[in-house]
Amino acid sequence: MFNPPHPGETLREDVLPEMGLTVTEAANQIGVSRVTLSRVLNGHAAISPGMALRLEAWLGVENGGCAETWLTQQLAYDLWKARQKAA
Repeated sequence: MFNPPHPGETLREDVLPEMGLTVTEAANQIGVSRVTLSRVLNGHAAISPGMALRLEAWLGVENGGCAETWLTQQLAYDLWKARQKAA
């Protein structure tokens, strides 16, 4: 199985540049601290259900912000990591 990206990478590499936002600006808009968002963007923290709902409210479902999508990406990443440890 391929190595799925951490969903924070998608935010860091695609979403923030497309919106022309810094980490600080995005964190303010999402309603979290810069440190919290930075940990997600750098793969040091998972997308929680609460964060997924914040992203959904921030981006809108029509713009790829569906909470279920973010959680599915996180689950795929977590499962891949678990399989690597089990192997």
